[in-house]
Amino acid sequence: MTKRCPNGSLSAGHPGFNIAPQHARDGRVKSSPQESQRMSKLHLVFGGRVTDPRTLDWADPSKLDVVGIFPDYASAEKAWRANAQRTVDDAEMKFVVVHLHRLLEPDLVTTPEA
Repeated sequence: MTKRCPNGSLSAGHPGFNIAPQHARDGRVKSSPQESQRMSKLHLVFGGRVTDPRTLDWADPSKLDVVGIFPDYASAEKAWRANAQRTVDDAEMKFVVVHLHRLLEPDLVTTPEA
């Protein structure tokens, strides 16, 4: 059984961490509006060295620092902020928040603040 990591992210196998979508016969992901409101809005926080601070061109993708996967934007932002502030003096270090829920179910994206 896995647990919540010390940084607050969910470990694979956690009861609330199931990203496998259910598919209809035609291959599309099936879900109702009620299901989408219950779905965790998962966010991935990662970062690393970029070749140019104005871009997201990673210098060495194999050395990216994966901070974790978080169940909501607030906790992901907190982790992002902590890592970004830790590396504030290094202009070539950049951390980002990825809205995994938007990638997993793009048809359900309705609001820009999610």
